[in-house]
Amino acid sequence: MRLIVVSNRVPSPRGGDKATAGGLAVALKDLLQERGGVWFGWSGGVAEDADSRLRTTIDGRIEYQQVDLTPIDRQEYYLGFANRVLWPAMHYRLGLTEFSRNDYAGYLRVNRKLAEALVPLLRDDDVIWVHDYHLLPFASILRELGVRNRIGYFHHIPWPPIEVFGAVPASLQLLRGMAAYDLIGVQTATDAGNLVRSLVEQTRATHARAGRLRFDGRHIQVQAFPIGIDTRAFRRFAERDTSLPLVQRTAQSLGNRKLVIGIDRLDYSKGIVERIDAFEQFLLAYPQQRDQATLLQITPPSRAEVPEYDALSRQIDQSIGRINGQHGSLDWVPIRFVKRAFSRQVLAGLCRHASVGLVTPMRDGMNLVAKEFVAAQDPANPGVLVLSRFAGAARQMSDALIVNPFDKTEVAEAIHAALAMPLDERQERHARLMADLEARDVDWWAETYLAALTRQKKQLPSAPPPPLRTVRKKLPPPRPVYSLPRPFALVAASAK
Repeated sequence: MRLIVVSNRVPSPRGGDKATAGGLAVALKDLLQERGGVWFGWSGGVAEDADSRLRTTIDGRIEYQQVDLTPIDRQEYYLGFANRVLWPAMHYRLGLTEFSRNDYAGYLRVNRKLAEALVPLLRDDDVIWVHDYHLLPFASILRELGVRNRIGYFHHIPWPPIEVFGAVPASLQLLRGMAAYDLIGVQTATDAGNLVRSLVEQTRATHARAGRLRFDGRHIQVQAFPIGIDTRAFRRFAERDTSLPLVQRTAQSLGNRKLVIGIDRLDYSKGIVERIDAFEQFLLAYPQQRDQATLLQITPPSRAEVPEYDALSRQIDQSIGRINGQHGSLDWVPIRFVKRAFSRQVLAGLCRHASVGLVTPMRDGMNLVAKEFVAAQDPANPGVLVLSRFAGAARQMSDALIVNPFDKTEVAEAIHAALAMPLDERQERHARLMADLEARDVDWWAETYLAALTRQKKQLPSAPPPPLRTVRKKLPPPRPVYSLPRPFALVAASAK
């Protein structure tokens, strides 16, 4: 059995140290190197004369197959329909969608172009694993072209309820196209329930045995496979890379102040503006904490061609400028904001130094930054994770401080609770979080998904027991979601 991984973008095989790449790209590369197989998709290149000719590169046991796109392909398929319709809709932001029939036609055209380029590469026993929202109709086109192989799909972002996704003009056609997959993986049980309901109510798929759906003579399985990280590798980075010069200079510049860290790609789904407002609320509610803590927000830019992202960047700049001007002093800046990307080693070192990880998206599929923050901590003196209830990771990470990112007062209280939390409680929470991260890492995710896709009789359990049993026996039972006391000043103000 050969594995064919299909993704919107295929990383360059000559991309340098894999540690600097994204966690998912690293995981898929390691999986393919171990099993052998093909990684197929868009090269990221754009050319006026681009056609369906493949650019082939062999690296170890991986065969990279890349296709260029034309400028109009990129505009309509990627910037248009994928990122101005599907992305906001999947994140429950219908007001930001901008549907164009031309963009939708371009989205279907590029999916067909990629499918037609892949078909000549396929063997009868290949298993095809397709990734993310750029390629929803990909399997249906492959079926039209005669492909009968097992085809799986993994959806890395949230799947909204039918009341949201059904508002997308092409939703019915897209759902019918998705019914051509054999296995659809999502991040959470909520996402799986939303997708199943959409398939049943919009396409009239019916429930069959073993939790599957039946549509047009085929069976479809929808299941949650929460993605993990390479826990051991990220922990090694953090242990080793606190000595990196940039990390050391950052730590020294803080003095005795505690570091609160946020790491997010520039996107309206990440709740960066709301997080900044919540940090200001923290400073107002707890004036004794002024000059005692600094928020470092690292936000690499993305999708600069999409107008909403440019407007978001300006809004963040204005909010931070106002807060720093109003609350800062000659030797202390409340918020440091950096618009650039850093290597995973640097991020791991910074996370290990941080007292609080602030991961508060308005909606997220999983959010691996939350898991990386926990993996980076020193077990003897760990920081505390403040996590949005609307991140998929919240379903697994109940020992974080779970907050509503729309409530800046609640987030402010959580920041204060995290900074004040006693050492024994921080250690207990961290130990439980780490046990789950080690049990359900990225290798577990990939193996569990592929076992289900290939219908192996001996499948991995959906939630294997954590390996640190002796450690866990020493710990008290998990506590409920942290109860955050409201500051007296806020209670008094609300009573007026």
